[in-house]
Amino acid sequence: MTGVRDVRLASGTAGTTVHTSDSTELGRIEITVLDPIGDLDVIHEWVTRPAARFWGLAALSRDELRDLYAFVDGLPSHHAFLIRRDGLPVVLLQTYEPENDPLGEVYRPEPGDIGIHFLLGARGAPARGFTTQLGRLIGEFLFARPQVDRIVIEPDIGNDRALARVQLFGFELGPPVQLADKTGQLAFLTRERWEVLRAGQLHE
Repeated sequence: MTGVRDVRLASGTAGTTVHTSDSTELGRIEITVLDPIGDLDVIHEWVTRPAARFWGLAALSRDELRDLYAFVDGLPSHHAFLIRRDGLPVVLLQTYEPENDPLGEVYRPEPGDIGIHFLLGARGAPARGFTTQLGRLIGEFLFARPQVDRIVIEPDIGNDRALARVQLFGFELGPPVQLADKTGQLAFLTRERWEVLRAGQLHE
């Protein structure tokens, strides 16, 4: 266990709101700690969609999915959140310490790295620049902790939609990496790059 963990990753009890933001384009964004029981209907419907096949959870029963996220909820190195837009659940977000994850065995984590998994479940009302605005707000949440210097993501190399989305978020592609269940495409978003992109978006 390291002392860094307590400040690099946001956490809380199930259902707790850990971040709110008001966006002209998207409305009120609320990020809450995933409730494996209360949010089960939402996430089970999302992960069993054909479009979510790269998450690899489609075969899990409701009880198995609940138990999986209850386990994640108990880990100090991995956390799960539900993002709501004006009350509508839109994103399942997972954060983790790369050095305490299989990803850390296939690339060299930096001390300020935070890994994420991102599943878009809904959009809500049409909004200009939905993807880039949502990426900016997620960056706002993650970079709110000064110990975070870089966000790391590794979508399946065959998931073209996810790869396009992370680049719209501002991530820069790194090398592919071989994990136990997939070939992942590393991508990185540094604090410096996010701040430059955010400043540009705010002045559009």
